[in-house]
Amino acid sequence: MAENTKSKTAGASKRGAKTTRRQNAEKGFTASTTLAANLQIVLVDLIELSLQGKQAHWNVVGRNFRDTHRQLDEIIDAARTFSDTVAERMRALHAVPDGRTDTIVETTSLPAFPAGEVSTTDTIDLITARLDGVVGTIREVHDAVDDEDPTSADILHAVIESLEQFAWMVSAENRSPAGR
Repeated sequence: MAENTKSKTAGASKRGAKTTRRQNAEKGFTASTTLAANLQIVLVDLIELSLQGKQAHWNVVGRNFRDTHRQLDEIIDAARTFSDTVAERMRALHAVPDGRTDTIVETTSLPAFPAGEVSTTDTIDLITARLDGVVGTIREVHDAVDDEDPTSADILHAVIESLEQFAWMVSAENRSPAGR
C-alpha cells in the first residue's frame, strides 16, 4: 500500500508545473482591472477626505470651535484608517494602490476645500458635503465590487456606515429641530 501511495504522489508532481517562490507566496484571489479601479476610486476619495479634514481642522474658527476641531480629528483618523484598509486590501488582491498627490488631485471626486479661515458653520456644511461625497463614490462602485469580491464589499460597508454616522453627527451641529 505504501508503494501505491508513493507512485501516486510521484505521478502528481510530474503532472503539475512547478511554481516559483514568488508564485507560491502570492496565491489567492487576484483583482480584475475593474475591481482594482473601483477600489482605487474609493482610496483616492478617502485620502482626499483626510487631507481636506486636516485643512478644515487647522483653519476652522468661530462658535463651538473646540468641538468642531476635535470632531474633525476623529474624521481624519477614520479616513486615514479606511484608506489604509482599502489600500492593503488592494495589495492582498495583487492590485497596486496609488496614493501619490498627483493622482489624488487628478482623480478625486471631491471639490476643493476653501483656503484660509473658515467659520465653524461653513466648515460643518463643507465637511458634511465631503462625507456625503465619499459615501456617494462608494455607493457608485459598491455593486460592481460586491459582484466580484464580497470581502472587499464588506470593507466598503463598514466605511459607509462610519462615514454616514459622521455626516449625521457633524450636520446636526447646524440643524434645528424638525418643525421649528
